[in-house]
Amino acid sequence: MAEMQFTPQMLLEKITWPVEDSDDEDFDLDTTCRITGFLRMFIETGTLAQLLTFWVGWEMLPPELRVEISGGTLPTSSTCFETLKLPAHFKLYMDFEKALVAAIKNVNPHLSSCCELLELILRKGLQQPVLGLVHRDYWQCFEQLLQHDNCGRLSAVSLAVEQTLACRKLLSAQGRGRYLLRLALRRRVLEGVIKHLLHTPKVLEWYNPAISLLMNEEFVEPFMSLLMVLSEMDFKLDMENCSFLDESWLLPVCDMYEAVPCRELGMVLRYLSGRVFVLKLLPGSQAQVDKCVHPGDIIDEINGISLRNACNGQAGVVISRLKGRPLSLRMLRWCVQEGGVYRPIIKLLRALREENPSLQLGPSPSSQQPTNQGQRPTPSQIVYIVQFLGKTNIGMNGGKEVLQHGIPLVLQQNQPSKQVHLDLKETHLICTEKSNMTELFQHHYPEISCVGRFGQPDYTVFAFCVADSPETTQSTGFCCVVLRASTVKECEEIVNRIATGFKHTEWFV
Repeated sequence: MAEMQFTPQMLLEKITWPVEDSDDEDFDLDTTCRITGFLRMFIETGTLAQLLTFWVGWEMLPPELRVEISGGTLPTSSTCFETLKLPAHFKLYMDFEKALVAAIKNVNPHLSSCCELLELILRKGLQQPVLGLVHRDYWQCFEQLLQHDNCGRLSAVSLAVEQTLACRKLLSAQGRGRYLLRLALRRRVLEGVIKHLLHTPKVLEWYNPAISLLMNEEFVEPFMSLLMVLSEMDFKLDMENCSFLDESWLLPVCDMYEAVPCRELGMVLRYLSGRVFVLKLLPGSQAQVDKCVHPGDIIDEINGISLRNACNGQAGVVISRLKGRPLSLRMLRWCVQEGGVYRPIIKLLRALREENPSLQLGPSPSSQQPTNQGQRPTPSQIVYIVQFLGKTNIGMNGGKEVLQHGIPLVLQQNQPSKQVHLDLKETHLICTEKSNMTELFQHHYPEISCVGRFGQPDYTVFAFCVADSPETTQSTGFCCVVLRASTVKECEEIVNRIATGFKHTEWFV
């Protein structure tokens, strides 16, 4: 109510703008024009609260200032060359300044509002074809630029349009237009794209000059000022997370799940409206052990192969083609970072629940313990300090029975021992010398034929067998690698972890 009494026009009039011939050393005409244009965008369309929400976030303002603004009291304001310190008593000025220069990512709460505003301007006054056979959107305008703009400087626009056309996750003109806008923001070329649009009459004639902002000189100038501001901002957007742009500017939480080669991942899938949903995880399966996939999540792509608009069984076909290779799955989460359901899939989740009343959605990010990005509390994060005792060729048999004579053979050779780091990662193990961090060997779990402990003298010695020259086509037999742990418990733990890694990576041949 009272909020509507305080408008950007009032703020604009209250600002003390410096004059060009002033003696002020901080005067910057370019900055002045940009801020002026930016503010004028909101003069007829919103309140100061909307301006602040778009620019820095209403929630960033101190509570007492929000009360003052809502009460209709006009705060004092500074000059524009001080980066427009909106009210002089704006206590979070440092946060405000950081918000202007910080990288903008998919999770930025104001990103969708910014994109919606740009989309609204580009659609304003866009006329539909007379016959109405095809719905015209601003995407078609960008496409037509390649045919009708004769300036010869369309390289950035052409590349953006070509990349958009090549994206298989987009099914509609709306999705492609939104993808191109995000791409232009990321590459800082949106201002150039709109300039090309403004000097291409064949495309501009699609707009109604009476209501289009692009055809109105009074509005074009502040709009271009806004684009100039946006071109200086750092948009670090994940362009692969685009499968929902056909439906919404709101994008889901997107995570990568790296799975080792295995017999089966153990996920029950349901294909619904072109999406591949995870219904449940099989007990003891690779997916359940890794704890990176949850019921309700969507498989967006596998090893770069998009599953957007997938038909029944398509995910299984893709995985079967990749048999024996590590899998990289792009997962779209059913919930947002704050813990609520991702709105564009609410109806789909409701349909899944009607079909499967027992469906239990996985935990939301807010209900889990925070971990470092890209890390999971799995055996892949364990590094042991052990003694490397040596290795030797044991012939063409790599079965577990050879360990009983392979280990004594290495011990009898009295090779110089080295203190090493044994890093048991998710898909492979790496051994590096502790003194100089030189890598001694690296083996993927499928290369390991067996692993076990030596029964004497103190149960701290263990070994595993690998192909002696896995990089060559001609086999030279197997090699027995022998190491010593610091304790019996640690030795048993290492053997179990290697065995677990091998179990999850073995394939039937």
